[in-house]
Amino acid sequence: MIKNLSFDKPIYVLAPLAGFTDLPFRSVVKKFGADLTVSEMLSSNALVHGSKKTFHMLQKSPLEDPYSVQIAGADTGIIKSAVEILNEQDGIDIIDLNCGCPVPKVVGHGSGSSLLLNLPLMGNIIKTIKDTSNKSLTSVKIRLGFEKKNHIDIAKMVEDSGADFLAVHGRTRAGKFKAAVDYDAIKEIKEAISIPVIANGDIDSYEKAKWVLEHTGSDGVMIGRGAVGAPWIFHQLREGITNIDNALKHEIIMEHFDKMIEFYGSHGVAMFRKHTHTYSKGYHGASVLRNSVNTISDIAEYRGVIDDFFQNNELVS
Repeated sequence: MIKNLSFDKPIYVLAPLAGFTDLPFRSVVKKFGADLTVSEMLSSNALVHGSKKTFHMLQKSPLEDPYSVQIAGADTGIIKSAVEILNEQDGIDIIDLNCGCPVPKVVGHGSGSSLLLNLPLMGNIIKTIKDTSNKSLTSVKIRLGFEKKNHIDIAKMVEDSGADFLAVHGRTRAGKFKAAVDYDAIKEIKEAISIPVIANGDIDSYEKAKWVLEHTGSDGVMIGRGAVGAPWIFHQLREGITNIDNALKHEIIMEHFDKMIEFYGSHGVAMFRKHTHTYSKGYHGASVLRNSVNTISDIAEYRGVIDDFFQNNELVS
């Protein structure tokens, strides 16, 4: 087991989320409470073909200990080659296989949740990762099925193939991100297998996270969209507090902006606009702020505007 990751008590994991869970965002949630961070999903094909963009996405913050890299793919040989490349990268503790992404572009290549239609292939890929990897752990992210639920069969196959733990998004692929999350099914998986199970899906508040842990009996929760605009949810879980004071929110937001500039340079300003929009939801004057930052490209000017806003504005009660 990784020295900084124990399942003796519930763990709090930042889910991989394309376009959001980059190094700056991961470093912020790690600093303020997450136990484990996961890279954005990486194409095994892109790794093998030496994509500069993909290798850039592999970078981690010094704070990210432990650190998991998630890969997607459907060709056992390419997966093996991708893992061999990751073996040469220091600082990676876990290789995670994506078997849950519902996006047509990914499914169309036989990757992501498409693997749920071919459990023997999925099992072979997991075994290949486990046998090839020199990292501490191998994990898998699944959904409950493709069109229909066959979650127990999937989970048992994942365990039998050698995975060390499992993250479960409580919808089928057909359910995309709209259908109700089936937390009962996650509970059934937890009761059916002996490896740790992490619950995922629509966990968007401290209270919801605590309820999911209790209801499912899972070994942790994985939070993705619920952390966008509210990365302090991990601080709440770590500290066991229901409310976050505005001063801490302000500190976290500014830390995030500074990390974006550090990682992306001046391009980080434009990239932070979407985060400014989500952070400002519910604040007095939010619409004025959003309109003003859309025309600012200077780093110091942008920083000054958001620093002033989040320091001096209150949430609408």
